[in-house]
Amino acid sequence: MKITDLHGCPIEVTNLKEAIKMAGQYKKYRHEDKRFSEFDKRQIAYWTDMYEKLREIKKQLDDK
Repeated sequence: MKITDLHGCPIEVTNLKEAIKMAGQYKKYRHEDKRFSEFDKRQIAYWTDMYEKLREIKKQLDDK
């Protein structure tokens, strides 16, 4: 299945369960060095968006 990321790029998902797990982990990552705070904000937004889209797909599949 394909989903569209925050930047409009298509992403091929071959293992939904693993993709949800990975996105959930990535959205928690932060640098200890505060100089990366702006980068971290963008990454958190990206992975949170991805996580929510993946969870929505899982919900739709589970409801079938």
